[in-house]
Amino acid sequence: MKALTKTAFSLPGQTAVYNGKVRDVYFLEGDRLVMVASDRISAFDVILPKGIPCKGQILNQIAAKFLDATTDIVPNWKQATPDPMVTVGIKCEGYPVEMIVRGYLCGSAWRAYKAGAREMCGVKLPDGMRENEKFPTPIVTPTTKAEIGMHDQDISREEIIAKGLIAADEYDQLEKYALALFNRGQEIAAKRGLILVDTKYEFGKHNGQIILMDEVHTPDSSRYFYADGYEERFAAGEPQKQLSKEFVREWLMDNGFQGKAGQQVPEMTDEIVAGITARYVELYKAITGEDIVIENEDVDLAARIEKNITDYLTK
Repeated sequence: MKALTKTAFSLPGQTAVYNGKVRDVYFLEGDRLVMVASDRISAFDVILPKGIPCKGQILNQIAAKFLDATTDIVPNWKQATPDPMVTVGIKCEGYPVEMIVRGYLCGSAWRAYKAGAREMCGVKLPDGMRENEKFPTPIVTPTTKAEIGMHDQDISREEIIAKGLIAADEYDQLEKYALALFNRGQEIAAKRGLILVDTKYEFGKHNGQIILMDEVHTPDSSRYFYADGYEERFAAGEPQKQLSKEFVREWLMDNGFQGKAGQQVPEMTDEIVAGITARYVELYKAITGEDIVIENEDVDLAARIEKNITDYLTK
């Protein structure tokens, strides 16, 4: 199968283009944009040298399903998905912070806790917790939105308001939306035998209205545990069976790469690439309960995508 690693479209009404780490965003006249989920993959803020076939389609379709499943909670930016790798939607003025919701103590939060931290982003953490333990209630730990190549920084509600990044009333509304979205995500995950552990949400404003942006509840923006065996593994102090992009980071770390200066990305053989694609296909089935429908492997992805977008925009 082929991987789409770059695009260079000329779309009707196009005014500008932005190439992100994994997505290409085409801005159109008016308040619209086209987001193409490429097959690029990044880890440790580094774009890896080879694309992962099907990855863009999988993430785009998972995000579309969750955006559709949460419109009763908060309006979102999605208008249409004219191609499996594309979402067309509303251009919003994004808030300068990401809302991270955590249901369990793991990842960076656990590492900080293990080192002695009992407060995270202004949220007090109880003593005596263990790795992968469920919080009494989910917590919101915002981060700043860093420039490319930089790491996001934890920030508290009080700092956000004091710095004038977001007004107090709007921040409180964002937090309510984030917790409600997380609750919905956990409900959907539970039906699939999964636990939504933590995730991030991005919000913006359009015509004065708060809008949910970006991807939602994908394995690149979220961490899932398999519910089956969670209690037994937790009681035994064993690692949880995860469903996320963490396996890519683990492969890189096992091969001596953490994005630090002087380190080289390990060779991505065809076997490694095919294995990562297979894991993403597994993620899709686990999260949605459906098999991914993949186009014929001989198709010209870029040509198909540009035609589908153009047909949609000119219909």
